[in-house]
This record gives sequence, structure tokens and C-alpha cells, in this order.
Amino acid sequence: MTEENHTALPEFLLLGFSDLRALQGPLFCVVLLVYLVTLLGNSLIILLTQVSPALHSPMYFFLCHLSTVEVLYTTNIVPRTLADLASPEPQAISFQACAAQMYVFIVLGISECCLLTAMAYDRYAAICRPLHYSTLMSPQACRAMVGTSWVMGIITATTHSSLIFTLPFPSHPTVPHFLCDILPVLRLASAGKHKSEISVMTATVVFIMVPFSLIVTSYVRILSAILAMTSPQSRHKVFSTCSSHLLVVSLFFGTASITYIQPQAGSSVTTDRVLSLFYTVITPMLNPIIYTLRNKEVTGALRHMVKRQAT
Repeated sequence: MTEENHTALPEFLLLGFSDLRALQGPLFCVVLLVYLVTLLGNSLIILLTQVSPALHSPMYFFLCHLSTVEVLYTTNIVPRTLADLASPEPQAISFQACAAQMYVFIVLGISECCLLTAMAYDRYAAICRPLHYSTLMSPQACRAMVGTSWVMGIITATTHSSLIFTLPFPSHPTVPHFLCDILPVLRLASAGKHKSEISVMTATVVFIMVPFSLIVTSYVRILSAILAMTSPQSRHKVFSTCSSHLLVVSLFFGTASITYIQPQAGSSVTTDRVLSLFYTVITPMLNPIIYTLRNKEVTGALRHMVKRQAT
């Protein structure tokens, strides 16, 4: 009987927020509203970067792909979360659906890490290597960076999913989360857990810290170049071109680092869910708002499009 439980494909029970029944209704409304704003904001960014000639530059090419990732990222998670919030009882998810959700989740998460790194390199090339900018950030180079971002995401997701979903699970595993995230699912495995957790967490830390280290290196050099400028106006103008990206990087890597790099003993189910809700639902909504409100080129393109449609 035990062997049968381990070889059969189990259904995972996602607890979600079922322990907070009084908050499920308000949470449903908030998550739905945030999801709609996310879709609208990121779709608007994608549209603007396609139709506005002022935004046909490497930075906005990357921003377009970043917004595409955000739309796919939230769509992979939020509709299922809304369905669970609408139900008074925890809902089951099939083994295949759980594996698919985690796979897409990892692909898009790693792709976003790499795209943010490419955007930092773009700012470095524009500020520190202006004479070579057109060569360093040629259309071919930009497409190669985006392609590499997706390939890295696919490789990481394939490796992680293979390690996790080939482990034996109990017949009725219960996930104390609202999505099939790496750690909550991995901790349910009944054998080989320790070795796999070390392998998965090592890879996760590498794929978070390597892009983050490259971003920090780029901004150290950018800061040196800014400090070398004699005009305060020039310093302010150059720094303003980086502020939106810096804020997005801080939100993304800050929550990801707390979630995946903190010691297991220092985490709790509630803390993990709140952090996950922030970086899977809230952050994708904030990104287009940050780039729209803090970027004159984007706001200018938006005003121009609205005026053109009004006439």
C-alpha cells in the first residue's frame, strides 16, 4: 500500500487562505482589482512601446518584454488564487497542474531576473560607454539578451522541476500556500528531501544573486560616472533615467531574497504567503505605475497617444 501511494500521482491540496475565512472575501476583491490593474498597466506599456517612435530604444524594448513577463506571471497564478478564494474550502490541484504552474512560475521569475540585469547593463552602456552604446546595444545584441533570458528561465525551470517532481510524495500532500511554490512543495517530499532541498536552494540562490551582483556592479560604475560630473543638473538628469529601474529592482530582488534566502527556521507560513502575495500580485502592478509616473518619455508617449485618439 505504501509503495502504491508513492508511485501514484497524488493530488495536492492547496490550503491558500482557508485559515483566514473572514478575510477571503476582502482578499478576493483586492486581488481581483490588483490583477485587472496589472493587466491594464502592463498592456498599456506594451502598446506604447510598440506604437510610439520615442520609445523605440533598447531600454523600452526590454521594458516591453518585462511587461509581457508580468502579464504571463500573474495570469499563471492569480486566476487560480481567485478561484480558491471564492471557495470556502481548500481546493485540490492535480500533480500535472501543480508541476506546470511551478514550471511556468520559475521560467518567468528567472527571465525577469535576467531582463532586469539587461536593463541595468543598458543604463551602464548609455552612461559609462556612450560612444560605444550603439554597438553594445545593437538590435541584435538586445534580441540576444532577451533570448538568453528566456533560455535561462527554461533551463532553470526544467532542472528544478525534474529534481522536485521525481521525488516520492505522500498520497494526499497538503501545500500550506496559495500556489505551487518551490519550497512548500519540496518540503512535502517523503524521501531524498534534504539533498534535493540543498540542490534546489543552491541553484535558486545562484540565479538570484548572480543577476543581482551584475546589477550592483553596473550601478557602482554608473554612480562613479555620476559623481564625476561637475554639473548638478547633469547628475540629476542622468540619475533620473535610472531611478525607475532601481526602484523596480529593489522591489523584485528584495522580496525574492527574503523569501528564498532566509533560513528555514526563521520563516513562517503566514510570512511566506504575505511575501509571495507581494511579489506575485502587487509588484507586477507597481512596475508599470513606477515607469509611467517617474518617466517623462513614457508619460509623454501616453499623452501623445491620448491626444491622437481624441482628435
